[in-house]
Amino acid sequence: MKISKKTEYGLRAMVHLAKNKNNKAISIREISNIEGMPFEFLSKIFADLERAKLVKAKHGANGGYFLAKAADKITPGDVVAVLEENIVKTNCYGCSMAAKCKSKNIWQQVQRAINNTIRKKTLADLIK
Repeated sequence: MKISKKTEYGLRAMVHLAKNKNNKAISIREISNIEGMPFEFLSKIFADLERAKLVKAKHGANGGYFLAKAADKITPGDVVAVLEENIVKTNCYGCSMAAKCKSKNIWQQVQRAINNTIRKKTLADLIK
């Protein structure tokens, strides 16, 4: 199992926005500098997050991004769903061995545990 840099940076950026109590727009450049993430890569991540309606953009001189919903309404699972293709690489569906495979149950349990964990907490929980 491996979480991509895209997802890692996306979640860190979302947590950064969640810490912003007054919900003012924060520029990608500021997040990039403070969090130590590549600006260009972060720009692409924010485009995906905006398309998914997790963040909103404010244009202009004091522009930037802010959360589209309250931090207690966004889970890490929401961010992962937008940025990550598949957390657990093993996929038993469609496998010719699935019917008699003795290890598939463990992978299904791992997938359920991960999904439960990333959906139980919210961004608000992460900044406490």
